Amino acid sequence: MITEQHKDTAQWAMRLALQNGCQAARVSIITANNNSFEYRNTQLDKLHQSSENKLYIELFVDGRYGTFSTNRIEKAGLETFIKEGIISTGYLAPDRLRQLPNSDRYYKGDGKNLDLYDNSFENISTDKKLDIARQAVEEIYESDKRIISITSSYDDGVGAEYMVASNGFEAESIDSAFNLTVETALKTDGDARAESYWFDSSVYWDDLKKSGIGKIALERALRKIGQRKIKSGKYDMLLDNTTASRLFSPIMGAMYGTALQQKNSFLLDKLGQQITSDKLTITDTPHLARAFGARWFDGEGVATKERVIIDRGILQTYFIDTYNSLKMDVGPTIASPSIIQAAPGSRDSDGILQSVQKGIWITGFNGGNSNPTTGDFSFGVEGFLIENGIATTPISEMNITGNILVLWKNLAEVGNDPRESSPWRLPSLLFSDVNFSGL
Repeated sequence: MITEQHKDTAQWAMRLALQNGCQAARVSIITANNNSFEYRNTQLDKLHQSSENKLYIELFVDGRYGTFSTNRIEKAGLETFIKEGIISTGYLAPDRLRQLPNSDRYYKGDGKNLDLYDNSFENISTDKKLDIARQAVEEIYESDKRIISITSSYDDGVGAEYMVASNGFEAESIDSAFNLTVETALKTDGDARAESYWFDSSVYWDDLKKSGIGKIALERALRKIGQRKIKSGKYDMLLDNTTASRLFSPIMGAMYGTALQQKNSFLLDKLGQQITSDKLTITDTPHLARAFGARWFDGEGVATKERVIIDRGILQTYFIDTYNSLKMDVGPTIASPSIIQAAPGSRDSDGILQSVQKGIWITGFNGGNSNPTTGDFSFGVEGFLIENGIATTPISEMNITGNILVLWKNLAEVGNDPRESSPWRLPSLLFSDVNFSGL
């Protein structure tokens, strides 16, 4: 998808910027093809196909920094666009900490070994894609008289990028993705509808699960019939592997350089300290082949590497890009994680559930928020009451409240069942003494 003409245009744009007043420049050309189809019950409801070509250019002019983008990537139109961008950047306030990374931090390989692009992408017919979306509906259509609606969504895409920087970086990347999702809603005796979904994602077409998604979505919806609140109190909490990331995202967000520099992070000055229970070890593993999130370099061109983020509860690193490292006067690390993985425990979700005497199994979140400075949170949840190792009453319209750091220090067990169709490969997690608000 990235052609020699694209590369020539990007290099020419960088030279033009340097010849017209820039001390440094970075240029990216991005191309993408995307398709999406949606069936509502047995009718094709939406069809969307798109292609795009964009050029992004970052200009460093006399201590000032500007970034510009355009979907016109012919040289004739770009020359005026870039020259006007240089003039506009000159009006901005100086910010001499805006710099390209040191060239010794750049990725310098050929980027060809991560197996992130399915070469068959262009040869998969639209009919095949429509078939799996339609079949996902048909496998449960009219199978239960309580079904109100079924929606199946299929989408795929391929994206490629070529990036070049004036201090020596040059690399390209390409990846593909395929996704299938089914949602279903059921009529119940009460006013509320029981709704649920299921999905699968893959880098390669052949790896995508093309059947059974609708059946799982229906099973999940049927389990919700009769949802209600239960008594408020402290319970053990089991997060399944589809929801664990919701409560880990505040931890990750607090590690970013922007939050730390602005003192808007509850992990400020926590490096080397215990922030979770010693049950948790998280590693960033960017070079897993055929995996979502895998990459050789970040958005600045800085080479990625495996790094431990949390080691048995102790915070080992922050995510600090070049700009924030200069503002904070600390060494840079990497702008963001790639693929995060938890060191696994010995049991899956079912095994952990069977060990819980009184708890709540969380299968979904319904809004809520977390304060990035203090870590205090309140989230709406749904799931099931656990009694003597058995999931019993379906619950909804309950909240969990507390503090993120306190919550994670009460992590009691880590499962061994991460979903590998996500760059956040988090398994089921069991927490103790969580505050639930209900009746």
